[in-house]
Amino acid sequence: MSTDLILIRHGETDWNRELRFQGHIDVPLNDIGHEQARRLGLRMAREQAQRLVSSDLMRCQQTAAPTSLELSLPVNTSAALREQSFGAVEGMKADEIRLQHPRAWEDWLRFEEDLAMPQGESARQFHARVLAALGDIARENAGQTVLVFTHGGVLDMVWRTARGLGLSGPRQSDIPNAGFNRIRLPDAADPARIEVVEWADTRHLLDLPPQPVYDQKRYVPPPLAGNPKAA
Repeated sequence: MSTDLILIRHGETDWNRELRFQGHIDVPLNDIGHEQARRLGLRMAREQAQRLVSSDLMRCQQTAAPTSLELSLPVNTSAALREQSFGAVEGMKADEIRLQHPRAWEDWLRFEEDLAMPQGESARQFHARVLAALGDIARENAGQTVLVFTHGGVLDMVWRTARGLGLSGPRQSDIPNAGFNRIRLPDAADPARIEVVEWADTRHLLDLPPQPVYDQKRYVPPPLAGNPKAA
């Protein structure tokens, strides 16, 4: 019995606009993020969903609130739906990480599945957590439609799994704030089988300011002073 999950990345935060690594830090939505959430709620009013689950971090719960009101669904929270943990570098911009943790930044740019920021979570660890969380949701709501409010990294793990891309390498899909994504899990016992039905739909966000984008595929760090290896 298949289960549909409508996956929503949280709305914009000031740290998104500043391109900071948010991770598990509890950052609220900014004004644009609240407007994205409001418009998303109006769009979601026509969805026939039976349950709403959100990351326990504030930016996801605030994004879920208008939809919760429109559909009269309570917000169930789960720490398992949090963003990837970036450990010691959470709250930092890329250039700050490059200067304060140069070795970790060089490792990060290799995009290997078993590398992590200091005290952080590797892609392999993160992926296992995400699939376990989605599997639990599918088993508890088999045959239904569930709204899941979560983070960009979680959606990246979903896309990679659905497309068989592996966990190494930079992101290869669009994951906009407050975008609409629908996936189907044909078998709750096998959450690694994922069908993408809709992805990165932002029609409800037309005429809002352009979103900040940290493009992993294009980022080329400037050389560190006195470090020819980084040049």
